[in-house]
Amino acid sequence: MLYATVFLASGIGLIGLIYLFSRSDMTRSVPGEPPPGEPATGVAQHVLDLERQLAEVHAQQSRQLLFGSLIAIVVMAAVSLLLGRILAGHVLRPLRLITAATRRISADNLDQRLAVAGPADEVKELADTVDGLLARLEASFAAQRRFVANASHELRTPLTTIRASLDVAVAKPQPAAQTVALAGRVRTELDRVDRLLEGFLVLARAQHGVLPDRVPVSLAELAGEALAARADAIAGKNLAVEGELTSKAWTRGSPALLSRLVQNVIDNAIVHNHEGGWIRLATQDGAGAEEAPRSRLVVETGGNVLDQDQVDRLTQPFERLGADRTGSQESSGLGLSIVAAIVSAHGGSLDLRVRQEGGLKVTAAMPPADASDRPRGSHGSYGGTA
Repeated sequence: MLYATVFLASGIGLIGLIYLFSRSDMTRSVPGEPPPGEPATGVAQHVLDLERQLAEVHAQQSRQLLFGSLIAIVVMAAVSLLLGRILAGHVLRPLRLITAATRRISADNLDQRLAVAGPADEVKELADTVDGLLARLEASFAAQRRFVANASHELRTPLTTIRASLDVAVAKPQPAAQTVALAGRVRTELDRVDRLLEGFLVLARAQHGVLPDRVPVSLAELAGEALAARADAIAGKNLAVEGELTSKAWTRGSPALLSRLVQNVIDNAIVHNHEGGWIRLATQDGAGAEEAPRSRLVVETGGNVLDQDQVDRLTQPFERLGADRTGSQESSGLGLSIVAAIVSAHGGSLDLRVRQEGGLKVTAAMPPADASDRPRGSHGSYGGTA
């Protein structure tokens, strides 16, 4: 449109100049014309007649020139639109390729580069600048992940030494009561630090995005195993658990990370729950959904009315809700951030939604596994109430 507008304005200006010049030629006097007011006779009259005829021909030619120029301008305006679109597409094509390639690059594949070839023009300079930025981001992300992983591993050594020293002190004949009590408290804190370090390791692995052990995994089986392993904790709080677990809910990914995802969501539902509360658990295969099919794990809990803005921040490390949430002091603040990282590494999405009646609904949606990859006998559903 810009090219066509500039062309059209230039063409109109050119036609205007041509028309003005042609009009000025018509107003010139012919040599030998009698002065104004005197009658023309003889040769002078003949010259005047010829002049009038010439003026009429000239005017007709000017009108034809103007009409033809207008037709030409209209035709060329349409042609300029087409040629301008082609030219603009050719000029902007490298920028569109750069934009599309940049959109495909995320925190999981920062090693990719645009690598635009061609002359050293502004487009190549832009592409090289983006490549330099990606290289710096990749180095920064790698350094951060290495630090978290190395720090977590290195801290395990002194923790193991402290735990061994406590065991030696308690194992002495007739240890003091204060020593035994202190050892119990220190062990409790060591267990919390161990869980925190393990959370760091899982978070670093999930954020790295490299999942070489991708296999078909049943969300229903993982949920059933997690519930069975936490039966004592559920009974200790007298929680009612309602489950509708369809065995069609399969996804493809890391069994260890997906198991941790399910465990964290269920732990969150148990820890942040009231005595005598309830948990509703379901797995869905997403069949018949309008959007792209997704295998979903849905966990709902009752409780107090929560603020959606605060809940949205729970996917960030060390974010907790207020102290009114039961058991929040026992949380490391990494549970849902690990869940969000694992879901993202598997190409899924995590939705945390407050319930109007109170409580929280957690939905983890991930791409489904192909039916051909699932083991035989993996169809059907089972559910119940505990």
